[in-house]
Amino acid sequence: MPAQTSFPSLAALRRLQTLNHVYAPLRRTGTGRITNGWTCASCRSQLSASPASSSFPSSSYNSTLTRRSFSSSSKRFSDQNSNSSSSSSSYSNANGKTKNNNGRRTVLLAAGGGAAAAGLLAVGDDVKYTYEAVERTGRVATALAACVNDYRKTLNAREKIEDPEEKQRLLRECHQRCADRTLEVLEKSGGIFIKLGQHLSAMNYLLPPEWTTTFIPLQDKCPVSSFESIERMFLEDTGTSLWDYFSEFSREPIGAASLAQVHLATIKETGQRVAVKVQHPSLQRWAPLDMRLTSTTFKTLKYFFPEYDLEWLSSEVEISLPKELDFTCEAENARRTSRYFAQFAPSLPLVIPDVLWAKKRLLVMACESGHRLDDLAYMDAHGIDRDEVSATLARIFNEMIFGEGAPLHCDPHGGNIAIRHHDSSSSRSHKSKSNFDIILYDHGLYRDIPLPLRRSYAKLWLAIIDGDIPKMKRYVYEVAGIGEDKFPLFASAITGRDFINVVSATDSGGVLKPKEASEQKSMSTALQEGLIVDLVQMLGQVPRIILLILKTNDLTRALDESLHTKQGPVRQFLILARYCMRTVFYERLEEIRGLGSLWSPANLVRVVGAWWGMARVEVKLEVFELWLRVKRALGLGSGFGMGIGEAAQQVVPVGKKGQKRLEREIEAAASAAAAA
Repeated sequence: MPAQTSFPSLAALRRLQTLNHVYAPLRRTGTGRITNGWTCASCRSQLSASPASSSFPSSSYNSTLTRRSFSSSSKRFSDQNSNSSSSSSSYSNANGKTKNNNGRRTVLLAAGGGAAAAGLLAVGDDVKYTYEAVERTGRVATALAACVNDYRKTLNAREKIEDPEEKQRLLRECHQRCADRTLEVLEKSGGIFIKLGQHLSAMNYLLPPEWTTTFIPLQDKCPVSSFESIERMFLEDTGTSLWDYFSEFSREPIGAASLAQVHLATIKETGQRVAVKVQHPSLQRWAPLDMRLTSTTFKTLKYFFPEYDLEWLSSEVEISLPKELDFTCEAENARRTSRYFAQFAPSLPLVIPDVLWAKKRLLVMACESGHRLDDLAYMDAHGIDRDEVSATLARIFNEMIFGEGAPLHCDPHGGNIAIRHHDSSSSRSHKSKSNFDIILYDHGLYRDIPLPLRRSYAKLWLAIIDGDIPKMKRYVYEVAGIGEDKFPLFASAITGRDFINVVSATDSGGVLKPKEASEQKSMSTALQEGLIVDLVQMLGQVPRIILLILKTNDLTRALDESLHTKQGPVRQFLILARYCMRTVFYERLEEIRGLGSLWSPANLVRVVGAWWGMARVEVKLEVFELWLRVKRALGLGSGFGMGIGEAAQQVVPVGKKGQKRLEREIEAAASAAAAA
């Protein structure tokens, strides 16, 4: 049975007619060059001619074939014309002019056939893109409509119910249904949708737990691009074959993220083993559409639920994503971070993989492998102290936030940090106090914190540690422009703690005591009861850099919690206080210089006072860490999640009154800095 004939649409025929007019003059010039004006994005990347200096072997090869094809066609046309003339296959028109009908017909057929073939390819590619774009858009729109409808029905049903527990149950179930729906869309769409989901999974200060916990798998479940697509992209971006540069290249990636994946390879010339980060090729095509869909989604949510204005989130994606998609920016961030932290080596065991070279979608770096930070079995098997890992992370990221000229890594989730053990026989182990290295990956999203903001941020944390409400209000306004009415909300967001604990008396521990399950439940309940509306509106007002700092705080806090440390948060807050005090001390020193010589009697007293405030925190932290080292040497353990009182008692074994006094002294340094 003959196959059924499929005819092109009227629009396609019109396009073919247009393409014929474009193609025919090109053919007549005999150049064999196809310009970029009419090809689709995919074809254009293969057919467009490169500059004379380009080393794309495929370009010259295709161009040669095209020229040979035109030459051969011209020869055949000439032979046919000669034969036609000798056989007298000409005719005379009414005016007596003779025309070669067969030659003209052959040329027209060739031109029309070539244009038709090229046009069908172009139309076919456009049709495929249009179909996939419609499918992608429809997937997002369907899920969005279902979630909006689900929430509206649930909220209306809640108004008719008086039982508070039943109201909470209905809302929790709605949260879970919508989160499951959204997760399915994010996983199917991939790309920046995975990136967005990863960001949302860390926003436990903003979203209900049903959303954040549902999105956790996105940290590890990312799409994988085919090896063939990677080969094509390498050729397009470098002008050479992948195998011209590498002698070995793993077909399967060792890791895949939302925007890229990493392959192990060996450089042909040097034999060096490297890690090659390659961007997912599909991102170049879909990123613009996905950003528009993200923006439209949040605008739609704002339309139906004006109190939930999350447009600031899509705005941040639109600003950050282009930088993350340019691996040359990532290479510069990695080199800069490596240079900055070189001054702290080897006391701070941070490893930044060396970058060999980078293109916009390709990054070749030294191979530095390790295990995930939540691989507790690996750390325990190699004798790695989790408390030391936690303290090292605190030093690294506090240095990034408060260090002079330090770059801030704004995406430190579990997939971007690894740990590896080095034994006592290694040269690095002899120089470092620790038996492990922290490896930091993915340097695409970085920010620099302005000096005035850094100083105000340090004073804010000192006020929080000290439980000083008036100073909290003052520095919350300086940092984020938040007034007194919303400062409790901001303090809770930045600490990840219930505001009751933020302002608790220092004798009860405040933010220094471990977070209990009851506190987390209380915060989740408050969000569901309407606090989330105020939080969303507040976050829409703060500077974008503050949003990234909040994100970094959330991610590093989640990393620390995943380690299940024994010492609780007191050590991390002492480390934080040290960096804050150092920042305040340098500011105070600058102010004293403005008053005259530092060696004048009055200024010398001021300098000593400022230094003493910082030194007290340094001494207490050193005493605390010395006690921890003694405990490890003696093989003494400590209970999980102990509070500040227990920690202080272990630093100096004093009576009950002495214990309370020591607690107050730990806080006093923070107060002294603010007073200075």
